[in-house]
Amino acid sequence: MRVAAYAVCVRDGAILLARWVAPHGVKRWTLPGGGMDHGEDPVETVVREVEEETGYAAEPTTLLGIDSIRRSWPRRLGAAGDWQGLRIVYEARITGGELRPETNGSTDLAAWHPLDAVPALDRVALVDVGLQLWRDRPPLGHSPLSDPANG
Repeated sequence: MRVAAYAVCVRDGAILLARWVAPHGVKRWTLPGGGMDHGEDPVETVVREVEEETGYAAEPTTLLGIDSIRRSWPRRLGAAGDWQGLRIVYEARITGGELRPETNGSTDLAAWHPLDAVPALDRVALVDVGLQLWRDRPPLGHSPLSDPANG
């Protein structure tokens, strides 16, 4: 199981996204964020990850929800691999820093995108989940877009 924390940063009608580079080279936009280090608080994780991936200092302001995904894959000798990810999604505001790409990490670019342009972006499903949580603010912090089969 992997636990991660992500930020939905919306300012002036645009959302801050980081471009994730998959191990096989495909690039897709995602929310800035990433995996928690052992013993790290999720709020510390999202602050650290936003700075690493975008150059910005961020302040989480609201817990929007938790998204869960699950993946399986074939392994040698017939046993299936099974992986689950819990993604804690915060609303955050930018408090300082300057926009820049991450170096030597899992993302290669950070940019602000107009909210109405997001549907046309090549993006991971977490972007849509985060935006729906941000717009709807469901009492249980669960988006109907959350699906263990989505990435």
